[in-house]
Amino acid sequence: MRFNFLTAAVVAATFSACLVQPLAAQTAEQLTFIPAGGRTLLTNIATSKPPADELKALLTGKRSRDDWSSYLKAHSQAVPPLQSQSDKQRLTLADYLSFHMPLPANQVPANLTRTDWTRTLPKDGRDLALDNCQGCHIITVVVTQVRTKTAWLGTLSTPAHAVIKITSAEREELASYLELNAGIPIEQVPEELRASGATY
Repeated sequence: MRFNFLTAAVVAATFSACLVQPLAAQTAEQLTFIPAGGRTLLTNIATSKPPADELKALLTGKRSRDDWSSYLKAHSQAVPPLQSQSDKQRLTLADYLSFHMPLPANQVPANLTRTDWTRTLPKDGRDLALDNCQGCHIITVVVTQVRTKTAWLGTLSTPAHAVIKITSAEREELASYLELNAGIPIEQVPEELRASGATY
């Protein structure tokens, strides 16, 4: 009983702090040090006007992350933006595709050249981090840590985080994105966003 009471008290205190002292919104320019997520990487490909069949294959295929990674590598000659992606970016894109593709048939744009991709494509792990991790602490606390996906999922299941209103699939995607892209050296973070060594 004592443990339950203390747990509830911690959660209540956390939320009270968040509501009383919300963090100031950061500009997009300040956050460019956080690696692009799959939505952005796929948008960059779509807006580069690749062959329609190549783009449609990305939107309608169903593969695991590893299979998508192999597919992207094999198709890089046909889709030039893939050639300029780093290995980490390609894996981040493969991870995103494994979570969200194929798009439902009614969500695949009829006209692939006249689509607002930032609105059409589902949110990625970076979006989820920015939407959900800044309510109670600076984003730097999250993105400078090197952790496994299992460790991230463990953190996301603690009382203070379990109440965040995201689905289990979104938690999986967020943890996967952070495993691949967090661990950013503090020197790459703008000074005003450095978290002074804060951690979980």
